[in-house]
Amino acid sequence: MPQGEVSNTNEHMPEPLLPQELLDCTQRVQEALADLRPFLEADGGDITLEEITAEGVARVRLHGACSSCSMSPMTMRAGVQEAVKRMAPRIVRVEAVNV
Repeated sequence: MPQGEVSNTNEHMPEPLLPQELLDCTQRVQEALADLRPFLEADGGDITLEEITAEGVARVRLHGACSSCSMSPMTMRAGVQEAVKRMAPRIVRVEAVNV
């Protein structure tokens, strides 16, 4: 970095979600999970939303067969995270709290 230049460490960090944005994201994430639920239930599992952080991280809990399935990480990335981010673009990532 050139001398005298100040680094902006937050340049890649999205602005924190405002309370109304959190409510909107929560509703949209719940809708995305509802759309996915039949596929998870068909394999003996389920998913619930635990929280959405101000930073835009959706934390979910996997239930039943999903909580111990070896395919859960792939399901989270390819299925859940993509569906959630499509419905709620302000969500930056989805994390399972129990995997």
